[in-house]
Amino acid sequence: MKFVITRLIVWFSALLLSGNVIAAPSEITLELPQIETSQYHRPYVAVWVEDAQQQPVKLIALWVEKPDWLKDLRRFWRKIGRSNTALVDAVSGATKKPGHYTLHWDGKDDQGQMLATGNYTFFVEAAREQGGRSLAKHAFQLPATHGVIEIAAEGELGVISAVMR
Repeated sequence: MKFVITRLIVWFSALLLSGNVIAAPSEITLELPQIETSQYHRPYVAVWVEDAQQQPVKLIALWVEKPDWLKDLRRFWRKIGRSNTALVDAVSGATKKPGHYTLHWDGKDDQGQMLATGNYTFFVEAAREQGGRSLAKHAFQLPATHGVIEIAAEGELGVISAVMR
């Protein structure tokens, strides 16, 4: 799976030099592409952040229909889904049809505390019954500055962007 690494490295370099400190991405936009197939099922989607030790710190969104299929979001399932059912229940919402969606994140962890200075990774994972699976990720540092994260479309995920404010 290829990511737009060069573009993201350039963005983060500019980001670190600009000097406007903020907590974290505040607005995340993601696209679910229209996929032409005879049996289309809406994808399950998870959006979360992990720390430098690859431990989940914030579950931003989870769109699911039936818990039985949650395991198809493989990384999400290993990191959060199977061990934190209370959080999964609290955050989960209905699956979405193809389109553009905006999520908001205040830079806080699952306990409501601001994330500490350090290295983090932003994840978006999608899996569709009778379809494919896609995992997009992007490393970032806190404190961060104004800018935009952009991840190119691939498979079950369209373009993903996060605006730093």
